[in-house]
Amino acid sequence: MPVAFGAKQSAGSNRIRMIPENQNKALHSWQTSSRYWDKYRGLIAEMFAPLTSGLVKEAQIGIGQKVLDIGGGSGEPSLTISRIVGPTGSVMYTDPVAGMLESAQAEAGRRGLTNIHFTQCSADDLPFADRTFDAALGRLSAMFFVDPVTAVREALRVVRRDGCVAFAVWGPKEANPFFSTITDVIDQCLEAPEDSGAQDTFRFARPGKLAGILEQADAKNVTERQLNFQIEAAISFEQFWRLRTEMSETLREKMARLTPAQLPTVKQAVASAARRYFASGTMIFPANGLIVGGRKSAE
Repeated sequence: MPVAFGAKQSAGSNRIRMIPENQNKALHSWQTSSRYWDKYRGLIAEMFAPLTSGLVKEAQIGIGQKVLDIGGGSGEPSLTISRIVGPTGSVMYTDPVAGMLESAQAEAGRRGLTNIHFTQCSADDLPFADRTFDAALGRLSAMFFVDPVTAVREALRVVRRDGCVAFAVWGPKEANPFFSTITDVIDQCLEAPEDSGAQDTFRFARPGKLAGILEQADAKNVTERQLNFQIEAAISFEQFWRLRTEMSETLREKMARLTPAQLPTVKQAVASAARRYFASGTMIFPANGLIVGGRKSAE
């Protein structure tokens, strides 16, 4: 049974930890967004596949391994990794949002995958025994950790000696027009400062920032590499507009603040700014991410 948003109970214990109000609000926002992430699951998997591949390469995921996915959202990278580790391996999907977990679990069922297991929990309080997994990964989830150092320590705790932890995060906003093309135009119309949602998305964009968190959490052999890639999908600008304005709670809130007269003007301005990314008749945005990894001490 899913844990209520207001409290979290760890498996195998009677301990209940109350969730701060601001965190509770964020969880509710993601719960609302989960149906849209489910709606666009195939597109999301296609668009962000290079990040999944980068994590798999960083952690050297292979057949027979036990892998932890921290903040798995609508199912990736768990669904991809399940194929890589095969029937002799397993994936433990985790996410604090009930809607995301239910969506991912349903998709695994549709695909007939039996080597993925599901647990609703937060990254900073993993309900698993020490040294349970060969590797722990997070794709686009570390930016939203409430306590990043504690979360990384938890990831290190549950991997085996010399096991890998690895996270994929976004690089600078200006290097990721998939996001900024819409938000820049809307922010100009609203004359509002950048909101916390945008700040979270690019929280670890500065090189060395997340690597420093891993080092602070006592990870060994910490590495960081830039991943320059393209966000590609065979969709039109109109489809891109719907995808972005539906998936993002931040954008949904901003759109609601626009007047009916402003909306067509904003959309046209975004279309003009995004035209070059649809010049080939399909969507191609340049993108930049960071793959940051480290290992648990072998001692």
